[in-house]
Amino acid sequence: MRIEVRDLTHIYSEGMPFETVALRNVSFTMEPGSFVGLIGHTGSGKSTLIQHLNGLLKPMEGKVLADGVDVTEKSEASRSVRRKIGLVFQYPEYQLFEETVLKDVCFGPRNLGMSQEVCEDRAFHALRLVGLDAEDVKDRSPFGLSGGEKRRVAIAGVLAMDPEVLILDEPTAGLDPKGHNDILDMIQKIRQARDLTILLVSHNMDDVARLADYVLVMENGALVMEGPPQWIYAQEEKLQQLGLSLPSATALMRLLARQGHPVRTDILSAAEAEEEILRVFG
Repeated sequence: MRIEVRDLTHIYSEGMPFETVALRNVSFTMEPGSFVGLIGHTGSGKSTLIQHLNGLLKPMEGKVLADGVDVTEKSEASRSVRRKIGLVFQYPEYQLFEETVLKDVCFGPRNLGMSQEVCEDRAFHALRLVGLDAEDVKDRSPFGLSGGEKRRVAIAGVLAMDPEVLILDEPTAGLDPKGHNDILDMIQKIRQARDLTILLVSHNMDDVARLADYVLVMENGALVMEGPPQWIYAQEEKLQQLGLSLPSATALMRLLARQGHPVRTDILSAAEAEEEILRVFG
């Protein structure tokens, strides 16, 4: 699914003393099958932006088009495309509520009027996709699971709706390093298994560098930079002005280059950095 954002503007408390412009003329396109990273400080407009992408918020100005359909229209076509845009909020495990994992993951498909057989088939497939043993967890209470498992169940609930676009808002927030890496591995697995358009919102530059093939940078409600990660992270001075850091592997390569070592400075991942260090230093 292709997502087009055109001149999007949103103002909170318009006309009031505490009026806040959350989005200012934001425009970009997410091509089908792309993996887009969205970065920026807290308050830069990221959360407001993603809530427009499936019609949770209506823009003051501008449009969001999904395969050419305005997501805020009151039409069957609009309702249909909104169902294909899955949004996983930060700490999605707080939204779990059913007595068993299977019932929780089945909730979305069941609300779409699907049969119990179809709901369970989708739920089992989604649970396996997020790395859980469906048979083992299906009858367990979601509240008895670990934090990482709860998050996987919540994400499975969105995947069971069979989205074409998956929006992930800080999916690794609050997890320990192992849980963090497990969730990133899961996201890569989901991308390989399904032809999804994915938008990842993150403060972690390493995560965005590892996963995204296109990056959007927000500041004060405006889209101030966009492009492939190699180009974005080459703009070190601009990122510093925005208070954003480089991926750790990139920062290390830049430091070595400033010390006179003939290393590449377009490295984004730890694996690439390891290969380059071995190449240069043996």
